[in-house]
Parts: sequence; structure tokens; C-alpha cells
Amino acid sequence: MNGGTILLAHASSELYGSDRVFLESVHAAIATGRPVVVTLPQDGPLVAEVGKAGAEVTFCPTPILRKAALRPAGLLRLVVDAVRALGPMIRLLRRTRPETVYVNTVTVPLWFPLARLAGAQVLAHVHEAEDAVPRPIRFALAVPLLAAHTVVVNSRATGAVLGAALPRLRARTELVYNGVPGPEKVTEHREAAEPLRILLVGRVSPRKGTDVAVDALAALRRDGVKAELEIVGSIFPGYEWFEADVRAAIEAGGLADSVRFAGFHDDVWGAYERADIALVPSRVEPFGNTAVEAQLAGVPVIVSDAQGLPETVDGGRRGTIVPAGDAAALADAIRNLAGDWPAARLRAELARDEAEGKFSVERYRQEIAGLLSTTAKQVT
Repeated sequence: MNGGTILLAHASSELYGSDRVFLESVHAAIATGRPVVVTLPQDGPLVAEVGKAGAEVTFCPTPILRKAALRPAGLLRLVVDAVRALGPMIRLLRRTRPETVYVNTVTVPLWFPLARLAGAQVLAHVHEAEDAVPRPIRFALAVPLLAAHTVVVNSRATGAVLGAALPRLRARTELVYNGVPGPEKVTEHREAAEPLRILLVGRVSPRKGTDVAVDALAALRRDGVKAELEIVGSIFPGYEWFEADVRAAIEAGGLADSVRFAGFHDDVWGAYERADIALVPSRVEPFGNTAVEAQLAGVPVIVSDAQGLPETVDGGRRGTIVPAGDAAALADAIRNLAGDWPAARLRAELARDEAEGKFSVERYRQEIAGLLSTTAKQVT
């Protein structure tokens, strides 16, 4: 298929969950056969991957909506950033003359109206489901999406939050589950043994429930269960205090020899190979790539009931669901899996087979490419 340029805008140049999903969207855009330009606010590891995919990369200052904007000083900074970025963003639109603009996440809201005013067809991809913030803020986050012709959401939970904030968006919302690449090969996991090896992949932050996993480990150890926890992920900027609190809890609980902070790793499959059970104890999680990664690696997974996480395990068929923030329930779920290991392994094998199809990269690329083509055909 031939046509006008597709401009894809993203707020980060890292290689975390939403960045990797964006990279798959770049591949989807390239598959349409149209010229593809990717705009990022700064250099970073994502840039090389986008280049390998075959897209042109250009840097453009972009105001990024962060939680700090909820405070007067943060809001002022956002306004200043928006004024400074307005000129470069308009010039980029004039230079590339895109037929379609794909905007990844609601954190770069200025792209929506500017792209619409430039006459482009606009596709928004929403990965956020901020249902805990006050309703006026949810409404304000959703309003820029009115400039989009199509709004893609990564889970039914995300769509529900968006629709509740601004019902007019429901008619233009499409559900596309993330495409999550699996390991090159799945290794045979060991039979249950001591110590039980538990894995948490995710940034160290309250949203990801790092503290819940540590508290669950402490409960297991108090009951005489020999277990250890590996945490793969870096600190979310601004949450250094949280990591200090978690480390203090580890010391106080006598868990220093049982918890390993591995930091961020581009390739997480080695960690899954070492794991007996994977945890995703998030308090906020619109989708949950790591829950899918665990299934693709053939590792029994326990997720919280936060937002879209139950969808990743089909309501409990492919994994165990526990209440978010409940360390005691998480510890019980770990005990139950370890107590009937043959059943846990069998379910993990079945989960792997289903997840390979439901969350495949190929399926994701096809659906996004189809929406990009459909959006391009719409009449403003």
C-alpha cells in the first residue's frame, strides 16, 4: 500500500514497556509501505532500534505531561515548555506534511490538536488508565483525544476509564492488546525445590508493588518457607525515597540474603529461566507486559487485580489473581502454587501456548497497520 507520510510521536527514548510497544507500532507503520518518520524528544536506546526498523528519526522538543503538572510550579513549567516547543513542532509538521499522525500515550497532548489543525488524520494510542485521580483531572487528560479520529486502548480497563471520563470517546475507541515478543527458546523449568525462586520484573516504584512482593516474601520466611526474590528493574526517577524504604524493610525483616536487586536489563529472559514463579503485584497497571512475558517464558504467574492485569491472564485461567496491595494474599498464592507444582506447571504450559497467539507481535502489527490505513481513509 502506498500513501502519504506517517508521523509517529512518542514521549520517551528508553526501552521500557510502552517504549517497546511503540517500537512495534513503528514496524506496523513501515509494513503499510508508506514513508515513516518518528519524532522523539531526545536521544536514547530506542533511537537505534527505530533506525534498525527502517524509519527516519528526528528530534523535536515536546511538552510532556507529568504528575508534577498537578502542582502550580509544575503547571507553569509545562506551559513554558509548550510555548518553547510550539514552533519546532509546527515546523516539523510542515516539513513532513504527514497524512497520518500516530501519537503514543496521552503524555504528549499538544500533538493531538496540532496534527488535526495540520490536516492530518490522527490516531491516538492510550496506555494510561488513571482511575485514582479526581474526575476533573481524568476529564482534562481525555479532552485532547477529541482531536483524534481513532483512539486505541491497550485493555478493556483502559477503555472503561477513558469512556467514563469522556463518554464521547467511546464511539471512536478500538481495543488492541499489546504485542509482546517472547524468548527465542523456552527452556525446561525445574521441579519445585528449595529455595523457591521468585521473580518481579518492573521498575522499583509504589505503582509496581515492589514493597508488596517484599512483604509477601517476609511472610513466607516467617512461616518457614525457604524462598528468595529477584527484582529486575531500575528505580522510577523521583522515587529514590521508595527504594530506600523498601531496602530498609528488607534489612528490618532479615531478608538481605534473600532479595537481589538486579537493576534494569534489556534482555529479561535469563531472569525468567531462573524463576519458579513470577509476580506482577502492581497497584496500577492498564495492561501488564511482564505478565505476558512470564506466560511466554512458561513461568507460573501471579498478578494483582489492578485494572487490565486480569485480562492478561484471562480472568484467572492462565494465572493466579490476588487483591492489589495484599501481601498476605500474595504469599498464600505463592504457597498454593508451590504446594501443587504439577498443576502449576501444567497451567503455565497451557498459558504459554495461548499467550503466543493472543499477544503475538505479528497480530499486533497487523491490527495497528490496519487502523493506520483505516484512519488515513477517514474524512475530516
